[in-house]
Amino acid sequence: MKVNFWAEFLGTAFLVMIVLGSGIMAQSLFLGQIGAALLANSIATGAGLFVLIQTLGPISGAHMNPVVSLVEFLWGRSTKRDFFFYVAAQMIGAYIGVITTHLMFNLSPFVISTIDRSGAHLIFSEVIATFGLICVIALVGRKHVEFAPLSIAAYITAGYWFTSSTAFTNPAVMFARMFTNTFCGMAPHHFVPFVLAQIGGTVLAWIILKKIPMP
Repeated sequence: MKVNFWAEFLGTAFLVMIVLGSGIMAQSLFLGQIGAALLANSIATGAGLFVLIQTLGPISGAHMNPVVSLVEFLWGRSTKRDFFFYVAAQMIGAYIGVITTHLMFNLSPFVISTIDRSGAHLIFSEVIATFGLICVIALVGRKHVEFAPLSIAAYITAGYWFTSSTAFTNPAVMFARMFTNTFCGMAPHHFVPFVLAQIGGTVLAWIILKKIPMP
């Protein structure tokens, strides 16, 4: 468990650094060009996610996401204790990730976001995006498991563009977003609705996948 905890901690910290750091860099390089900034942010996130899954997958499964740990628990692949420690590692790692990112870009390490992300369409978008992520994780690589890291990373990269919420699909990353006023920031009062949407998408995928015959 100790090795898994540190793998999830470091993986989630670096995932947050990749998401937030590339967002800050893109925003500074593409002043006012939101589309170009989002393109750079999505490419960096997809590339970084692939590397993290490929590297940490054999150690902890490279969840780096509480809803992935949740569905693993629902599938009976982990215990309650495993689930608790994974989520704790992910949330702590996410917070350390945002502080580290701010320090790298010479920003105040302790910030509460004021960026508004309101709208029922964004909540619905997170349900759909998370549903898709869990389905990809469950179904991809059943015959060629070596393609799983690339497929998951590609899905998240695409999710930046086909969903209105840019497919964060990750309560740990949502937690980190509350502590930055940069490109990816999000005011704290949006945290619970977004996370509930992500949990809803996860549970919906779990229910439907149980009804699909698996080879």
